[in-house]
Amino acid sequence: MLNDTTIYAERRARLASQLGKDGIAIVPTAPERQRNRDSDFLFRHDSYFYYLTGFTEPNAWLVLAGDGRATLFCAPKDLEREIWDGYRLGPDAAPAALGVDEAFSVNDLDAKLPKLLENRSIVWFPFATHKGLETRIDGWLQSVRARVRYGALCPEEQRDLCGPLDEMRLVKDAHEQDIMRRAAQISARAHIRAMQLSARMLREGKDVREYHLDAELLHEFRLGGSQYPAYGSIVAAGANACVLHYRADAAPVRKGELVLIDAGCELDGYASDITRTFPADGKFNGPQRALYDLVLASQDASAAATKAGNRFNDPHDAAVKVLAQGMLDLGLLDANKVGGVDDVIDSRAYFQFYMHRTGHWLGMDVHDCGSYVEPTQVGEVSERKDPLSNELIKNRPSRILHPGMVLTLEPGIYVRPGEGVPEKFHNIGIRIEDDAIVTATGCELISRGVPVKADEIEALMRA
Repeated sequence: MLNDTTIYAERRARLASQLGKDGIAIVPTAPERQRNRDSDFLFRHDSYFYYLTGFTEPNAWLVLAGDGRATLFCAPKDLEREIWDGYRLGPDAAPAALGVDEAFSVNDLDAKLPKLLENRSIVWFPFATHKGLETRIDGWLQSVRARVRYGALCPEEQRDLCGPLDEMRLVKDAHEQDIMRRAAQISARAHIRAMQLSARMLREGKDVREYHLDAELLHEFRLGGSQYPAYGSIVAAGANACVLHYRADAAPVRKGELVLIDAGCELDGYASDITRTFPADGKFNGPQRALYDLVLASQDASAAATKAGNRFNDPHDAAVKVLAQGMLDLGLLDANKVGGVDDVIDSRAYFQFYMHRTGHWLGMDVHDCGSYVEPTQVGEVSERKDPLSNELIKNRPSRILHPGMVLTLEPGIYVRPGEGVPEKFHNIGIRIEDDAIVTATGCELISRGVPVKADEIEALMRA
């Protein structure tokens, strides 16, 4: 929780201006979730709520009126519970600490919400994000309707708050970019530690497991001040790297094989997301190096296509073109069967070895909010039939990139054994991922604190 309340007050004011004069928004934080009998999962706030308040305690709600008035409901002070569960800010201290206009105990929520909703025209809340929220709002509106005979007006419209909030969150301000740079730096150091540990343990003849490298990541995340991993870390040795959402487990890390690590920390509410693939013992062999250099070239192409004015799809299209040509050049695809590079792209023949998109928005959520369709061109729809599934796809122009948008660039190649697939490439999985802030002239790759070129990775692992 930051001491500077100005950032959050400005965000609330921007949002309030979009609610309408008689509009009102309701934003809860995330619930606490039970892990087992007497233990909860580590609490993580709701991103929308935190974006507007900077408040990290559970059991809290924000009510924001169209005139900008902000009301917080939070857990009351309770000295006995604080002995067990930790310090609570409490409603008395909340206005000064958070910059809201007033605050009440969350125990008063059901009593006060109907009065706050009375004589409003529109109720805004995030749709389909909090189970049971609609039901609670219905209950509060029923209480308002019970007072119509006394002249009370009940809101007649409900609207999704995710729309305006997603647009706000999509472009990161300088404060957000600074946090994300620091998160990426911490994560880069963690990847370096894992690479070096792998090589060192193998040189010493020790048994190396995926969980050893995972432990190194977690250690560096916390050492750097990060609160948690941004997502479950992927530490995939050997053929496990061909499983896209593999989780760090107990598989052995062997000389001569590659290791794929997809891991990033969360710092002050913002995620980082980095993937590196490296030789377990610090030395690429020929087939590994050939595929690695191909993936890196495709990432370079995606980075060159990431700049203000281009489209969100442009980095993906650039990466696919390089990968498709490389698959033909290396013999993963037979030109006699699939044709040239344009044929490979049109038929999606590359999908056998590259089956995901090249990036996603990054921010408070690792797969951050924000439409991937350009809002000024939503009505421009074209149809095409997917060559693999025969499904009819509706296409709309993808998002135009603007400075301050943050996305990942993560092409890969995953070679499972199959008919016609050269054996020397079997079970090699490679992905290279960096976090990119869009600028007016290009992009800033904020996660390059960990090397990405093959020679530099080998040098790092010899250290």
